[in-house]
This record gives sequence, C-alpha cells and structure tokens, in this order.
Amino acid sequence: MTGTLVFDPSIPWVAIAVLGALALAGVVLALWRGLAGWGYRALAALVLLGALAGPVYQVEDRAPLTDIVVMVEDRSASQMLSDRTMQMDEAAEALAAEIAARPNTELRRVTVRDGEGDAGTELMTALSSVLAEEPSARVAGIIALSDGRVHDMERMPDIPAPMHMLMTGRDTDWDRRLIVRNAPAFAIIGEPVTLTLRIEDSGTAPANDGTATLDISVDGGAAQSFAVPVGQDIELPVTLPHGGRNVIEFSVPEAEGEITERNNTALIQMNGVRDRLRVLLVSGEPHPGGRTWRNLLKSDSSVDLVHFTILRPPEKQDGVPVGELSLIAFPTRELFLEKIDDFDLIIFDRYKRRGILPAIYLDNVANYVSEGGAVLVAAGPDFAGADSIYRSPLARVLPAEPSARVIEEKFRPEITDIGARHPVTADLQGEETWGSWLRQIDVDPQAGRVLMSGVDERPLLILDRVGEGRVALLASDHAWLWSRGYDGGGPQLELLRRLAHWMMKEPELEEEALWAEATGQSMRIIRRTLSDEVGAVTVTGPDGSTVELPLEEVSAGRFEALYDGPEIGLYHLAEGGHEAVIGLGPAAPREFEETIATADIMEPAIARLRGGVFRLEDGLPGIRTVREGRPAAGRGWIGLTPRGAYETRDVTQSPLLPAWLVLLLASTLIVGGWLREGRR
Repeated sequence: MTGTLVFDPSIPWVAIAVLGALALAGVVLALWRGLAGWGYRALAALVLLGALAGPVYQVEDRAPLTDIVVMVEDRSASQMLSDRTMQMDEAAEALAAEIAARPNTELRRVTVRDGEGDAGTELMTALSSVLAEEPSARVAGIIALSDGRVHDMERMPDIPAPMHMLMTGRDTDWDRRLIVRNAPAFAIIGEPVTLTLRIEDSGTAPANDGTATLDISVDGGAAQSFAVPVGQDIELPVTLPHGGRNVIEFSVPEAEGEITERNNTALIQMNGVRDRLRVLLVSGEPHPGGRTWRNLLKSDSSVDLVHFTILRPPEKQDGVPVGELSLIAFPTRELFLEKIDDFDLIIFDRYKRRGILPAIYLDNVANYVSEGGAVLVAAGPDFAGADSIYRSPLARVLPAEPSARVIEEKFRPEITDIGARHPVTADLQGEETWGSWLRQIDVDPQAGRVLMSGVDERPLLILDRVGEGRVALLASDHAWLWSRGYDGGGPQLELLRRLAHWMMKEPELEEEALWAEATGQSMRIIRRTLSDEVGAVTVTGPDGSTVELPLEEVSAGRFEALYDGPEIGLYHLAEGGHEAVIGLGPAAPREFEETIATADIMEPAIARLRGGVFRLEDGLPGIRTVREGRPAAGRGWIGLTPRGAYETRDVTQSPLLPAWLVLLLASTLIVGGWLREGRR
C-alpha cells in the first residue's frame, strides 16, 4: 500500500493562477492601507485556492512484478565448431540456475538459428522479437552466449538494460579459408576470365612455409593441383570449356588443427556464352525469303553476318565475265578454304550449282560439317533441279534426297510427333492458327529426324547430326510468308532462331540433355529426351551418398523431379549415360566466411549499454545487482539492474478539503478579518 498527494483541479491551472494573483493583489492593498485583517484575508484566499486545486490523497494497492533477464543462445552453424556447443550448454545451464535462485527474477531463453537464404547469424533480429513481447520496464539485463559472429548488428533494438556477451571458442583456435573475390555470372567461351582468389589463415595459425595446395576441378572432373602462397591475392585465368553452365570447384586440403574444412571449398557456377556468332549466308538469287534470313540474323547484335547473293546467273548471256559481276571481288577461296572454320553456321538459301563455288569448295564444306560445323539448307525449286547442291559433294552430309518434284500447293505446316518432343519445335505457340505456305520440295529422308511436315505429311523440316557437326534441311522457301502475316502468319522468327541456335549447339536446345536448376538447397532435375520413357536419375551428394529419384513427364519430352539437398556442396546427376553437376548453396556459406570467435563486432554496442564481454574458457562470471546508470560489468562479474516494476490492483482517493470544511474555514476567516478591522 502506498499513499501520494495528487491534485484534481476544478478549473484550469491558468485560471487558478489568475485568481491567486488577484487575491495577492488584494492582500497587498489591505496591507498598504493598514487594514488589521489582511492576514485573515490572505488565509481565506489560500483556503479557497486550495479548494479549487482539488487536493486528493491517493492510496494504491500495488503488486510487485518480477524482473526479466533475457538469455540469447546462438546455435548457428559456426557455433557447432570445435567444442563451442558444449561450452555454451554448460554456461547456459549454470546461468539459468543462478538466475532462478535470484528473488523476483524470471529468465527468458531465446535460441538463434541460421538465417534463411544464407543470412548468417541474426541474433539482433531474434532479440528484437523477444523484446517486443516483453514490457521494457521489466527487463533487467540481456546475456548473449555466442562466438560474436553476428550478421545483423544494424537491426539492434533499443535495449533498456545492460547487455553482456559470454563468448565461446578458444584463444588457440585457427582456421584456413578460401576466398573467391570476384566470380562473374557469365564468361565468353574460349576466352580467359580472371578470378581473384585468396587463401587466408586467421586466428592463432601455426608456423608454415607460407604455401598451400589449391585443387581446381571443372564439372566434377579430375582436379588439377597447384602450390599457391597463403595470405596473397592470386590472379587466376580460367577458360570455360563449353557453353551453358560450367561448375568450377576450388578446394584447399584440410590443414591439421584448423577448426573446420567447410570454408576450404568454393563452388563457382558460370554460364559460358559465345562472344560473336559468325554466320555465312549464301543466297542463290534474290527472293523475299532472303530478306527474312538477313533481317533475322542482323537483328541479333551478337551475330557477325557475312552475306553474298548471286545477283545474275552465269547463263544470262550478256558477255560480262562472272568475275566482274560484283563491285568487288568476293573472297570465295578465303571463305570456303582458308577461313571456313571461323564460321559457326553456313546457310545455303536457294543456292544451286552455277560454277561460282567449285566442287572442292563444297567438299570442304562437307568436311567442315563432319568436324563440328553446321550447315542449314533452305530449299527452293533449285534443290529439286539438275543443278541441286545435292548433286555435289555436299550430298554426303545432307539428310534427304530430292525427288525432283516441286509441289505448288497451299498447305499448313504441322509439327510431327517427334517434333513435339524436340526443343526446336516443341511448344511453338498457336499451331492450330498457323498460316499456310504455298510451295514444298518433295524429299526422301535418308537420315535425321523429321520435325515438321507439309503436304500429305511429307517431310518439311529435317535435322541430323553428321560426325561432330549438324545439318538442317527446310524443304520450302516460303517460311517468309509467316513474317508477312499471310493467312494469319506464324512463329517464323522464333522457329528460325531456335533452328539456328540448335545448329550452333546452344545447350538449352539440346534434344538429349540432363541438367538441374537450384533454388537454395532445393533442385529441380530436368531430363529432356526424344524417347517416351527415361530411367531414374542417380543423385550423388558431396559426401558420396547416392539417391535414386524417379522422373515424371511434365510435358512432351520433358521429365522432372524435385530434390532437397541435405548439405551444401557439389552434386552429381546421372541417367542413361547423361551426366550433370550442380552446386547447392552459396559459393562460400556466410556462417563459415569467418569462424574465429571475436568480440570486435558486438563490443562497441555492449560498451554503450555499460555491459561486458567475457570468454567462457576463462570461467563463468558471477552475477551482481547494480543500480540503473552504474557500470554493469567488472572483473569476474556482470550486473543486472532491478527494475522495481509493479502492477496496480486498486486505487482509493480521499479529498483533503471537503466542501463543508472549505465553507467553514473560509467564512470563519473572512468574518474574523471583518471583526478584527471593526474593533479598530
């Protein structure tokens, strides 16, 4: 029970002040005039002003509330190193017992796990959450059990009490880590990109010769080892071997005595892209489709196009030599003999033998395909004639033989069953509304796969692999009708773009492929095939364990499975002779970027709160009671500030000047003053 004097004025305090000033003026006037009753007048004024102020004696029935001590236990990944968990568990239990023995004190224990998305140790975020649920007037102190590697200090809340950190770890701890300072997402195939690496020792590292072994592996292959200096930046040129995703693993063998090897490996995933796609377009004669090919290739800034068109056939008898038909001599020998390997794709658009390109040039083109090049033939009536390029050394790489028949008939191109599964033609939008073409060259397939058909299901688009190269035959020169919107048009640009990129071996258009897409610790495994069925995919984890996963067909030719990787690292995938690798998790997990316990991160904030930092290996500090505003840490002890919070259960108020008493006192004093003055 506590009693206090409070005021509940009947009128505003300003009005009371004005009345008080008037009363004082009256008293001063009475004193100046020598009136004997001025004292009675002053006392009467005080009684009336006191009554207006409303003095009340308030009695509260209070129940004391307990003080709250918050103990934050850091159980992030870095706290699992060495014997830190055991240190923390022993300290937490001892502190809990000591705080429980303190009178009028409660303990709140908060556990901090790894933050989502490699956010690290979010200790301040967890502390903010618990303080938001507790009255700040009851918090007597905060004790954090951690290695000090906190990654969200910018979220530190407004803390109303002293804060202390009891630090795990040993003074003799040391660690070696591998740092990749720059890792671009893309790199040009065949051109070196420079990565900056650093091997760094932290903590109490033992003396050594200043070098370490660096192992480098690409796509899970055999590793190459190099001796590199420790503590220095290393400029390492890396050349990507192929297009698409390249997984490069850098690792350093575990050294004796270091507290973890988890930061000795870094996974870098870079996409290999071509610098410039070099395309040679050979047009047999001007026609609307030639402009379509040219516009398609020129619209892509990554394509270097060399294009020549035979503007006048040699059979035109005007006496002008063939060598003088162009403004400049076209370097056919240089292109088709000396520098043919510089091109990624050669397109023959309605070209036929006219003596411009000798047979030896075309034979060299066939060799170019066998050795890894790509040729696309857009066939017109010329392909069905006696001068067809099929009647040349190119015949040994072409997938179909012309029957000499040209079909002049309106038809709508259709995707075949195999085409519905092939990435070049699969999922082309609006097949049921495509416009018609007006001409098709009748061909007899000799090899390859027919992806599109035309009149009476005759082959229209045929793709084939020859040696290391690729060949495509489009048995019509009317694809340009789609770009003009004839009869509704169609996806002409998308079809030709996919076709060109498949021939140039872009990984995303491979018809037989296995790859995975990672999201955090989960991966979506994708198997694309032209077959109707596939087997289970074998997933080999970083620790060598294997898992068999069945694949489910989600669309024609596309099978998928979902898998959650149990740990960060490199995973190997295998199915039906196809292999792939993928890295899960960040290149270097944040929890293991720096592992040596430190007070440098939290100590400035703790000092502002008058707290202290202590190493648990030096022993557990005692707990003392300190007044608010006083230093809360000293040699071998930490302090808690009692808050004295309470809950008010009942309030009773009694007026000090009842109305009857005010009336009696005021009237008595006024009458007394009048009588005093009347005697004189």
